[in-house]
Amino acid sequence: MLDGCTDWPDDFVRRYREHGYWQGVPLGQLLREQALRTPHKEALVDGHRRWRYAELDLQADRLAAGLADRGLRAGQRVLVQLPNVAEFFSLTFALLRLGVIPVFALPAHREHELVHLAQLSQAVAYVIVDRHLGFDYRPLARALCKQAPSLQQVFVVGAAETFVALGDCVADPRPLPAPDSREVAVLLLSGGTTGLPKLIPRTHDDYACNARLAARACGFDSHTRYLAALPVAHNFPLASPGAFGVFSVGATLVLAPEPSPETTFELIEGERITHTALIPPLVLLWLEMAQWSDHDLSSLQWLQVGGARLKAEIAARIGPTLGCGLQQVYGMAEGLLCFTPLDDPQARIFETQGLPLTADDEIRIVDADDVPVAPGAVGELLVRGPYTIRGYYNAAEQNLRAFTADGFYRSGDLVRRLPEGHVIVEGRTKDVINRGGEKIPVEEIENLLLGHPLIRDVALVALADELLGERSCACVLAHGEQVELGTINAWLRERGLAAYKLPDRLQVLREFPLTRLGKVNRKALAEQVQAL
Repeated sequence: MLDGCTDWPDDFVRRYREHGYWQGVPLGQLLREQALRTPHKEALVDGHRRWRYAELDLQADRLAAGLADRGLRAGQRVLVQLPNVAEFFSLTFALLRLGVIPVFALPAHREHELVHLAQLSQAVAYVIVDRHLGFDYRPLARALCKQAPSLQQVFVVGAAETFVALGDCVADPRPLPAPDSREVAVLLLSGGTTGLPKLIPRTHDDYACNARLAARACGFDSHTRYLAALPVAHNFPLASPGAFGVFSVGATLVLAPEPSPETTFELIEGERITHTALIPPLVLLWLEMAQWSDHDLSSLQWLQVGGARLKAEIAARIGPTLGCGLQQVYGMAEGLLCFTPLDDPQARIFETQGLPLTADDEIRIVDADDVPVAPGAVGELLVRGPYTIRGYYNAAEQNLRAFTADGFYRSGDLVRRLPEGHVIVEGRTKDVINRGGEKIPVEEIENLLLGHPLIRDVALVALADELLGERSCACVLAHGEQVELGTINAWLRERGLAAYKLPDRLQVLREFPLTRLGKVNRKALAEQVQAL
């Protein structure tokens, strides 16, 4: 295992191998096997570009050789910030075959998050697109290089300017030593509750298991045409089952540049999409648009919804409005995945978040003292299993809090379980705001706001929102001068904060409600502000 990572104990390694979860095959082989099996099958669609399996496989091999010529070596980390473009996958498979570890940043991340990720991972290279949705990433790359000394190279999809065009980093394919399947394959980002994101080390073995079994649970086969509407750097559209699940069965992946109904409905009709995945706020937009859209959505068989709790009344509208089945998904980039079975009764599909993916997903539901709650009662979900990590990367202190001594991950989610095993998510134990599936760590934003000269104290709270589920409100005690949301958010942007983390609302108060221990009573504060 990579230094700074926590391995599974030997007896668990043996068990997961014996049960077939870990098959000893590096993730880069997932594409290779399909290219040998069905070379002429359409693998990837990105606008007018259509790559067959043999073509995508060759692109990955040529890029792996070219990046090796530019000095990339097994075990090094590369910060990857690409939107939904074909190069995301040729690059990812090239890095996997080299044993170089991609660190997947989101397209929305800016300097504040990227400096942290580059420094924490000690990334030696950074990969961007020139422009996406009107934003130019090249000035961001220049700023990042000044603050992250480990970065030696910047590769650009598109016009590279002073950097290196990724398209020029190709060479004739040559044999490369395959990475061990027990090694770390990728570093994903945590939702984060204690400031900036932590890095989640997923091995070739466990992430292949994640994608392969998720594809089976979702009914993927070689005829599946999956639309990646969400950013593919997220675990959900990447491997749950997402793109890796698609490639594991020899199906076709279609990339959407963004998830609006205007864009995706045209793709569903034109590409005869059978499966896609959304977060609840986008479901609402799709349902609204579908009522007057004349696009033919009849090919769509299944809509997977995850990232946040889906209300039962919204769930019930999906079939009649979109003409497809619903599959609820609950999971985390750290591991555990739950899916509602495709043949579940509607009541279960509408009201639960499904069953764990494997029989070896060990679940405990405990109270604040780590004592198991009574069957059916609400408590915090703890989990360990064949694709759930045992520790964050280079995070010894956080790992003491986030994992039990016997290897269970503390999810921070409050859940209850039905007698049949279905999980129902009831809320969170940690200070994190779930804004339309994007997790906003309260501590990170509060720490930044406390640096503003007009703010004496701040508490960020979640307010209920019909569209996004939750919106963020910065409740502040000010130094007497007028404080405005626009000014505060402009100040946060200057510090490189991602747009989705900016407070939706600002409330200036004279004092905060306190608990008997003198701490801010966040529940009372949220109720107070919601009523204003």
